[in-house]
Amino acid sequence: MDSELIARLRRDLPEGRVLTDPAVTAGYAHDEAEWAPHGSPAAVVRPRTAEEVQHVVRACLDHGVPVVTRGAGTGLSGGANAMDGAVVLSTEAMNAIKDIDPLERLAVVEPGVVNDDLRTACAGHGLWYPPDPASAPWSTIGGNVATNAGGLCCVKYGVTRDYVLGLQFVTGTGELVRVGRRTAKGVAGYDLTGLLVGSEGTLGVITEVTLRLRPRRAPEHTVAGHFASVLDAGRAVTAVAAAGVTPSALELIDRYCLEAVDAWKQMGLSTEADVVLLGRTDAPGRAGDEEAETMRRCFEEAGATWAARSTDPQEADALFEARRLAYPALERLGPVLTEDVCVPKSAVPEMLGRIHAIAERHGTLIANIAHAGDGNLHPLLITPPGDEPARVRAQAAFHDIIAEALALGGTVTGEHGVGLLKRDGLRAEVGPEVMALNRAVKDALDPRGLLNPGKVLGPRAPLGTRY
Repeated sequence: MDSELIARLRRDLPEGRVLTDPAVTAGYAHDEAEWAPHGSPAAVVRPRTAEEVQHVVRACLDHGVPVVTRGAGTGLSGGANAMDGAVVLSTEAMNAIKDIDPLERLAVVEPGVVNDDLRTACAGHGLWYPPDPASAPWSTIGGNVATNAGGLCCVKYGVTRDYVLGLQFVTGTGELVRVGRRTAKGVAGYDLTGLLVGSEGTLGVITEVTLRLRPRRAPEHTVAGHFASVLDAGRAVTAVAAAGVTPSALELIDRYCLEAVDAWKQMGLSTEADVVLLGRTDAPGRAGDEEAETMRRCFEEAGATWAARSTDPQEADALFEARRLAYPALERLGPVLTEDVCVPKSAVPEMLGRIHAIAERHGTLIANIAHAGDGNLHPLLITPPGDEPARVRAQAAFHDIIAEALALGGTVTGEHGVGLLKRDGLRAEVGPEVMALNRAVKDALDPRGLLNPGKVLGPRAPLGTRY
């Protein structure tokens, strides 16, 4: 690291913003992606204003040092991983909710605002922010925007991109700009706001987000089904879609996940089923009752060993809490390599069957949780700590799952992003012509290639290369 850069950052920014102690910066070196490579940042900067972010980016441009933007570090693709000598720009201190406008139904927030904190603040105004990743208690809006996060509600209400009206960000040339709008409609110019959502910090450093809100919704009806196999549960998912029901959530949890949650939290959930399917509907009045009954019937007709509507709200909430706890519970057993492929709803049963075959072929334990209602599957590949052959087998299984998802007309990532782990998968999915278009966009917004280099598209190739 250029000592002159460190001196400049300390001079331009208030005291305490720049951290260089290796014992501290090591905690900012990577996200939660298992086995994604990372280096050691030379400095971590924690700005509090957009202007301070601009100072950091301009200083790094002048010294040719990469900038890796980081939110809460809950990502699962290596998208926030540092490389040796980089500056990690942490947005954790930019955590103000600047405005909640009940009339226009929008919120203006800084990127470090935690998802659940925003949802709580909105509830106080009778409003609701739908995107709800399982990491909502910890992940930040900036990180959610960077990966276009989804969650349990997205089967009905869409993903983060559907709620981002506008952004303020610092470009790869150090300019502080605004894109988007605060109005309900607007088609002026290209959709640069949508372009930034999901770009994983490779096109700009987000400093403010304007979000669309919805009115608070009606109470949900919950339906639970027990199944003897993931294939039967997958058939139930297809049946619900075929019946014309759009649930507000439709989640799958297998026995491995339930047992892990029980071992951790003693919730008593893993004694009665190999797979649990959880459905919810928030349709108001009689429509909600009818949709809940249709889901229950679909579960039974698909082979559920038991299916019923929940009459106890606390019991229903506990089931969905178990779904959110599944990943951290499994992490307690050993390293977990997390997938998030997405396939057409009609292909869910087939994809679950192929995942089972991949697990057997590679001798790898694969637990399954899923946003099953929209085909977004999260196979969790679990290995014993320190078992190198198991790691190699798990990584091979990881790539096979990607290949099978693509073969079924799916995508390599539904919500976690490409980061480092899925760059090869992205190339296989979109092909060389589209990769070249992506690279052209990157070069236009970040001509020096210093914003989160190597992520998503991979290292910059020589001029004229076909991707």
